[in-house]
Amino acid sequence: MAHGIPSQGKVSITVDEYSSNPTQAFTHYNINQSRFQPPHVHMVDPIPYDTPKPAGHTRFVCVSDTHSRTDGIQMPYGDILLHTGDFTELGLPSEVKKFNDWLGNLPYEYKIVIAGNHELTFDKEFMADLVKQDYYRFPSVSKLKPEDFDNVQSLLTNSIYLQDSEVTVKGFRIYGAPWTPWFNGWGFNLPRGQSLLDKWNLIPEGIDILMTHGPPLGFRDWVPKELQRVGCVELLNTVQRRVRPKLHVFGGIHEGYGIMTDGYTTYINASTCTVSFQPTNPPIIFDLPTPPGS
Repeated sequence: MAHGIPSQGKVSITVDEYSSNPTQAFTHYNINQSRFQPPHVHMVDPIPYDTPKPAGHTRFVCVSDTHSRTDGIQMPYGDILLHTGDFTELGLPSEVKKFNDWLGNLPYEYKIVIAGNHELTFDKEFMADLVKQDYYRFPSVSKLKPEDFDNVQSLLTNSIYLQDSEVTVKGFRIYGAPWTPWFNGWGFNLPRGQSLLDKWNLIPEGIDILMTHGPPLGFRDWVPKELQRVGCVELLNTVQRRVRPKLHVFGGIHEGYGIMTDGYTTYINASTCTVSFQPTNPPIIFDLPTPPGS
């Protein structure tokens, strides 16, 4: 086979193989929002909550970036909850417990959660570096003893926690990853390029639903204040060229809340909090045909 790709086993991709992609030129440049919008990409209106679920379908309820502000959120009917990270302010164990209590009161059959850049304690390398620094950016986090957060994900007793891992529920293969392009040195930040692509290359083919904390380039990733798109081009290429999930759910960019499609994958930015951290963006529901035999 060409490019030395093995005929079996998992195919991983290097940045060089993506360099012919014209979107790569946009990664670090300010671009006009309307100009970078391929013709087959379009916005999608959310499904009203009172829409009957079609027979033989599973209803997903998507939220993200709730930042410990869950008290007033009206949660709609559905089967599976997907939360794509930033469920706390700093990942303090007390915040994780509060979030877990909230999850415990929700009626969904399954609740699947990933971390975001605000879940500092979930990122072991970040915490190791934080403790070494003389200047503490996050005093409340740096005061924690290692035993307070060593197994912090075990506090999420009311959900399935994914971190570079997958689970199959009701016949759907769901994969979750917390990584985002470097931004102000928060948790799970990696440099653009090969570092992020190495993480995306862990995503297996055949995934039905991909959960990442941040958006791919060009999909609900526009930051008006900066006049630029901030999504990850390596994630875009991974989703469109290799993995091709039916649904890609994320958050991270509060301003990007909403739904788009490229004609094959539906992209949902489910950020609950607005850019001013008000938890007023409603959860987004999405129905998918339940795989046969599940």
